[in-house]
Amino acid sequence: MLPDLLRRRQTHFVLWRPGCVDPAPTLVLGLFSSLYPTPAGLREIPLSPDPEFPELWQVAAADCGLINGEIYYYWFKVKNTNPYPFTGEHEILYCTDPLATTVDRRAACTAPTPPEVGGVNSGDPASVICYRDGQLIPCDPTGEPSPWLQPHPDPNLPANHQLVIYELPTRWTVAGEHGMGVGCFRDILALLDPDMAAPDFPQVASLGLGQAHLQALGVNCLELLPPADSDDVLEWGYGTANFFAPDYDLGQAVGQEVATAMADLRAVVAACHRLGMRFVIDAVMAFGRNTPYTHVNFLDFLVQWGVGDPEQGDRDGFGGDLFKYNYWVEGYHPLTGKRDWFVPAREYMKLYIAHWMAYFRIDGVRLDSVNNVGNYDFLRELRDCARGDWGDRGGADDRFLVVGEELSVPIALIHQNRLDGLWNETFKQMVRQVILGKPGGGDRSFEWTVRKLIDCRYLGFSDGTQVINYLTSHDVGGYGNERLHDYLVHQGITDLERRLKLAFVCLLTAVGIPMILAGDEFGDQHDFDLSDEHSHHKQVDPVAFDRLADPWRQRLFHYVARLVKFRTQAPGLAVNDTQFLQVDYNEGKQVIVWQRGLGENAVVVVANFSDYGTPDPFGLVTEYQVHNWPPTPEGYHWHEVSQDRAILPEWVGREPIFPWEAKVYTLTHP
Repeated sequence: MLPDLLRRRQTHFVLWRPGCVDPAPTLVLGLFSSLYPTPAGLREIPLSPDPEFPELWQVAAADCGLINGEIYYYWFKVKNTNPYPFTGEHEILYCTDPLATTVDRRAACTAPTPPEVGGVNSGDPASVICYRDGQLIPCDPTGEPSPWLQPHPDPNLPANHQLVIYELPTRWTVAGEHGMGVGCFRDILALLDPDMAAPDFPQVASLGLGQAHLQALGVNCLELLPPADSDDVLEWGYGTANFFAPDYDLGQAVGQEVATAMADLRAVVAACHRLGMRFVIDAVMAFGRNTPYTHVNFLDFLVQWGVGDPEQGDRDGFGGDLFKYNYWVEGYHPLTGKRDWFVPAREYMKLYIAHWMAYFRIDGVRLDSVNNVGNYDFLRELRDCARGDWGDRGGADDRFLVVGEELSVPIALIHQNRLDGLWNETFKQMVRQVILGKPGGGDRSFEWTVRKLIDCRYLGFSDGTQVINYLTSHDVGGYGNERLHDYLVHQGITDLERRLKLAFVCLLTAVGIPMILAGDEFGDQHDFDLSDEHSHHKQVDPVAFDRLADPWRQRLFHYVARLVKFRTQAPGLAVNDTQFLQVDYNEGKQVIVWQRGLGENAVVVVANFSDYGTPDPFGLVTEYQVHNWPPTPEGYHWHEVSQDRAILPEWVGREPIFPWEAKVYTLTHP
């Protein structure tokens, strides 16, 4: 059910919880057709407090004298509540609607200065809305987006245990000489639809017409780094300003005069769903940067730094303002529409996710930096609220996911049912050791590291859908966090192709949900110095898709694609069943064999983490024998997936092994 505040907003301009009502807040709006709002072209319309809830100020759109079918720019005029010393005591300004579904950040479309005494310029972007038949309809400055053509939630989209996630930075690639990463929503369509070319990267062949990189790779879930609107232009958008609006800059390709962020992002989601792919967003809830509530009601929603607020603690706002998640008030509850006790910031974030579920049809949420959210009760509330909304819409439990990111992997959040899953940073650390032939830090043996790597239940999880495994994440700053290609180079490794392939076998046959950082599938490398983990370079380092033309990277990409497509379809990799069949340290070997699944769904992996190779591997009688190989059911034969070849019955469990290589075997019908 749509939250009450979002329902009211369909017919009313609504300002929830202004911090100062003397002078009373007002609505300020003008026709978009004038293109550039000026004080002379704006109308000021009074807002009235709701008779039952004085903290809810509103005016019916039908009472504003609006022209049917026209698009309007608007702000709320408020007394500034920002408490910091550089703020004057009686500042009046125009601020963006905290519920704005679209903003326009063009310089000429930012808020003008109010004409009265105390008027200051906020620099806030215009809120954009269409008025039609008494309704306020979300739209771009150019008009309303196309309607959805498919039902949602879609029961045919993959379940959580079938997912392979593709993590895509929103500033994600560049043509030519590997400069700073750029990109927009329309560029993402080129990764999905062979009939689309990337408007910002016409020179990159792999992003041109007829390509559809993500279809070729076979992933079935796209996760975007924060797509909500941010002041960031060339970075990833982790300082969210306008939570309900798609990012303005990501709606504007090079040479495009007016952004179409809403239509473009909906087109990306529609393309994902049409192709059988889930769509997940990265949501930043620990803090915001230049959010409207900075002006509207700072102290109800945000932590004032350095004044002893107990909610500050050791949380990091990364230059933004931390949200308050334990400040209780009584009044109008924005979800139920009734009087109740609640925490304003908690409910604001629930509204944010409810809007994105309704309007952008997201299939899951990744919560950034949950340690800096600083309130684990809120995490459970948010998860339960999102899942409840999903269920009300007819969605199945196993086709929605709320995952948290905290690099210490606090598994108690899973045991206490506060989140569905966690990013498994431990996997990244372990896999980088085992493909060097080393045990993980503090582990008693190499075998123990591999067991924990392949079966997350050794780490204390109970199900594979509770972990997101990855070789690299977008957090590539600092030693040990760099792209896997660069990590191997820094370790003095020269056989990069073999080690990368070995890592991908571990990733795609382990218990858990695998995630691939854009570019890792073809061994992309850094173009900037990322040795300083706090440097902004990691946010502008591009995914250089033009490198995909390198022959060895082509081989790696096709190898990974075969494994990805197998991972999304293999029943034996969608369950937790894992057995370790053989551990062989003889003659300098480090060979470990594991089985996923049972019976006709069995998948067997023979992984060699050493320089050892079978002598004369192509000889007629040369072999490496795997004991305890599972029986072959009648009517089936074994097939090696990574090289896409059938195995003769007499060679089952006896094939030679090669240095730093893994083979993946599955059962198929002849």
